[in-house]
Amino acid sequence: MELVVARIGRAHGIKGEVTVEVRTDEPELRLSPGAVLRTDPASAGPLTIEAGRVHSSRLLLRFAGVKDRTGAEALRNILLIADVDPAELPEEPDEYYDHQLMDLDVVLEDGTEVGRITEISHLPSQDLFIVERPDGSEVMIPFVEEIVAEIDLEEQRCVITPPPGLIDDRAEIVSTRDAGAEGGDDA
Repeated sequence: MELVVARIGRAHGIKGEVTVEVRTDEPELRLSPGAVLRTDPASAGPLTIEAGRVHSSRLLLRFAGVKDRTGAEALRNILLIADVDPAELPEEPDEYYDHQLMDLDVVLEDGTEVGRITEISHLPSQDLFIVERPDGSEVMIPFVEEIVAEIDLEEQRCVITPPPGLIDDRAEIVSTRDAGAEGGDDA
């Protein structure tokens, strides 16, 4: 199975290094020297990682055969793809690969059906589950501990405890301004 593990960013310096946007929780495993990664587009690869280092909180990689800034710039925006055994599990028990979460049934704690996970969006601040509801509409569920109560891979379900308004339009709107206006105007 294929996993996108990074996206190549801009060139760094003049010796062929590039910044990378890491898209894996296991960069030390997937993006280590010697790793051979396929690419999207495929015509740019495969790429073999020659060296890697962290600089100013950014991962920098250098690939075999890329020796200068021009070569590094040519790699910009290419996706790096690792082949992973589908049975392989992340090291931490509360971590999941995207393929494990796709198509899980999403339900409330009382068993009420919400929908099915059809996509996972990886944002800088958090991941989002894109959930297709039975009526065909979509809802976005933040993949955070406060909302996602349980992931049960054996039962193929995700139990959520959404705040009011996340999956329906029954949000409670409370405004302190409205409370002040009810008391009348003293002017």
